[in-house]
Amino acid sequence: MIDTDELDDKFGIEGEVGFAELEEDLVFIMVSNKHADAEICLYGAHVTSFKPRGNMDLLWMSPESSFEEGKPIRGGIPVCFPWFGPHKTDSDKPQHGFGRLMYWDVVSTSTNSSAESVIKLQLKSSEETKAYWPHDFVAEMTFVVGKKLTATLKVTNTSGEPFDYTCALHTYYSLSAIDSISIEGLQGVTYYNQLTGENGVQEEEKLEITEALTRHYLNTETPVIIDDSAFRRRIKVDKAGSKVTTVWNPGAETCANIGDLPDDGYETFVCVEATNAFDYPICIAPGESFATSAIIGIDDTPVF
Repeated sequence: MIDTDELDDKFGIEGEVGFAELEEDLVFIMVSNKHADAEICLYGAHVTSFKPRGNMDLLWMSPESSFEEGKPIRGGIPVCFPWFGPHKTDSDKPQHGFGRLMYWDVVSTSTNSSAESVIKLQLKSSEETKAYWPHDFVAEMTFVVGKKLTATLKVTNTSGEPFDYTCALHTYYSLSAIDSISIEGLQGVTYYNQLTGENGVQEEEKLEITEALTRHYLNTETPVIIDDSAFRRRIKVDKAGSKVTTVWNPGAETCANIGDLPDDGYETFVCVEATNAFDYPICIAPGESFATSAIIGIDDTPVF
């Protein structure tokens, strides 16, 4: 049982950071500062809302998401760790790893010199994690809530042997409509098309999504822009420590078969993810660490 009063006493920042039980009694961190509002669930270290001041939420949440232990939250920013997608050898293990299915501990909260809120959560190896994955590790999620949201997954190898892992910050972006947006920044990049099993190169300057799409853009660290003409906003999706950019929209048929998505859910979100997988797993030696970040915000660069 997580005591929100105790968390408030230890980690609350008056008028800025507090704790509350929401959504089926799961505990959330509520952040509000001069730059933005955000909500972060301790279950999965999962951001469910990020609203830069004066803007609508950048993140999309499924109205049919489960908010209960043992089931992942659908929408926001799921943390995929220590594997991305299905487990390579055991299909009974959870899709996208166990990181999004466990409670993370609060390590610290603070305000930096830019008046941004900094939240740090941690998941350590335990008997529970070793039932899925045999390695000793410390995983930290650090969230910097300002005009931009920076979410960073840092993994440290605390074992005596090297290990490798894959991961993603599987961000769902809220859209006016899937047919009103385009994605810039991926022209000329090779991608793996998961739906066909083939590789391709994006020739178009702007990606428009007209059907189900699962593309993993390989060996790219370039930021992309989600241009939403109907909402009159451009979301800048930047990253660090990631070699793969995943773009996913399930389309109508698949969406109708996903239990925690409304049948028309695909029309109002797209996932653009900071990923390390496929030919780009992360291998770290004992005592070493590696960090992967997703950095999102409104792009206010003038468009001529």
